[in-house]
Amino acid sequence: MNYDAILVVSFGGPESRDDVIPFLETVLRGRNVPRERLLTVAEHYYHFGGKSPINQQTRELIAALEHELEARGPKLPVYWGNRNWHPLLPETLLQMKKDGVRRALGFVTSAYSSYSGCRQYRENITQAQREVGEGAPEVDKLRVFFNHPEFIDATAERVQEALAAVPSGVQQDAQQNVQVVYIAHSIPVSMAATSDYVRQLEEVRRLVSQKLGVRNDALVYQSRSGAPGQPWLEPDILDHLRAVKTQNLASAVVLAPIGFISDHMEILYDLDVEARQLCDSLPLPMTRAKTVGLHPKFVAMIRELIMERMDPFVERRAVGALGPRANVCAEDCCPALRRMVRPGT
Repeated sequence: MNYDAILVVSFGGPESRDDVIPFLETVLRGRNVPRERLLTVAEHYYHFGGKSPINQQTRELIAALEHELEARGPKLPVYWGNRNWHPLLPETLLQMKKDGVRRALGFVTSAYSSYSGCRQYRENITQAQREVGEGAPEVDKLRVFFNHPEFIDATAERVQEALAAVPSGVQQDAQQNVQVVYIAHSIPVSMAATSDYVRQLEEVRRLVSQKLGVRNDALVYQSRSGAPGQPWLEPDILDHLRAVKTQNLASAVVLAPIGFISDHMEILYDLDVEARQLCDSLPLPMTRAKTVGLHPKFVAMIRELIMERMDPFVERRAVGALGPRANVCAEDCCPALRRMVRPGT
């Protein structure tokens, strides 16, 4: 198919202290989240001066993608629209319309299938198109990429870097003494039940550990939110770290946030502050792997996803047992749930 632009779609984040509360109110609008939880999350942002790193990281990813497309093609303009903060999707689609863009490919900065990680972004795009009205560009979302070989390779290299940084006292037999703790965002159990979210995370865990020869690993979750009575995916990262210490599961841990592509606020606060403080108090030596971020293989993967969608003769690559996801999601894929909650990023 012919496309005349790329649209990068992200979650968005505040850029100043004054943005924090309006941003979180946008994120949680119409959802059953106590005000106390909103104010607690706001403190996470205030801890870093009120500015989330996610927007700057998205700018840097776009710059890297533009360089990749300029060097290797296709030479298409790259636009950027967010779900929750400026530049918002309606603003971006309106600009695309003014620029004469008719059809775009959308890259969503989420590797996995779930309502909040995939379908909701498609709904956001559809709503933005309605707001723009006649002449709004069509946007075809690229497939989720959790098992793309370049994503797996980039993730494995980030974990390997962290393993190499483990204190020398426990490096002598790292496979036994160090546990790689793979981490993803928790979601409601009811949401997980309607998607392959956990299955896909388990596949990434298996593929990366297999690639690195890691035998001691675990999959846990962070950033739980929502009503206290609503079950979310467990175990929580902090509970797991306590168990590692009390049950003598490892002498050190490497935290690998595979559920995220950039080191945004939830990584900086939930892992680099809260988890770090807990590990220091236990004590339990901890090293945190970077997310794929601007890894050249990850950037190359985005271009490959673009090329496979434009050219039916380009191979749709995937590794592991689950195969490449469909280009177009089924109508009933990852349905919305009542009283669903998506915490801020």
